[in-house]
Amino acid sequence: MESRRLDFLDRLIGEIDKAIKVLTVPARTARSVAAAPPLNVRAIEPPPIEPSSLEPLPNTDRLRSARLMRVNHAGEVAAQALYQGQALAARNEAVKAAMQQFAAEEADHLAWCEQRLTELDGRTSLLNPLWYLGSFVLGAAAGALGDRLSLGFVAETEAQVESHLAGHLERLSPRDLRSRAILERMQHDEMRHGANAASLGGRALPLPASMAMRAASKLMTFGSYWI
Repeated sequence: MESRRLDFLDRLIGEIDKAIKVLTVPARTARSVAAAPPLNVRAIEPPPIEPSSLEPLPNTDRLRSARLMRVNHAGEVAAQALYQGQALAARNEAVKAAMQQFAAEEADHLAWCEQRLTELDGRTSLLNPLWYLGSFVLGAAAGALGDRLSLGFVAETEAQVESHLAGHLERLSPRDLRSRAILERMQHDEMRHGANAASLGGRALPLPASMAMRAASKLMTFGSYWI
């Protein structure tokens, strides 16, 4: 009994430590934006990467880019929490490993967005702790429903993120090649995550669940854009 309690406390402390690091420690990336995607690539070719540019943007374009990248950074904070929650609740070791693998790539996205925000003289969202907590609870709940539904949750999440990134690419200034390269690389990774989750046996979510996820995403997008 004591051993089980210690195991639970150890895992709880570990998750608290991960949350603190995501929210307070500068993110580091294992890949450059133009790097070839590693891990389990499944028949989805990466989009061509535009050359990076750090030339100063007009102030209006810079402000818009900073707000869009703040939203994307908040989304990557939420992604870290989602995957950690799902990995914690996963029953199958292969599913748990996949969740941890996805989280590792999302950590690269977090670092790219954070770096770009610094270049744009922007800031991260003040609501990030709220997004992390809510996403971790949601991820753990999805994992508790079973691995197939949890994988289906990943596939649906990534499909919505892919659409969200496409919208941001349309809103970016044509001059902001640096942000565009980052979002295109992220979009490719999200497509691959969704495809991998489906191939592992992900089960399609019911329509009400998908609609609820879209509503929550819109709330997070609006809050992070302004706060």
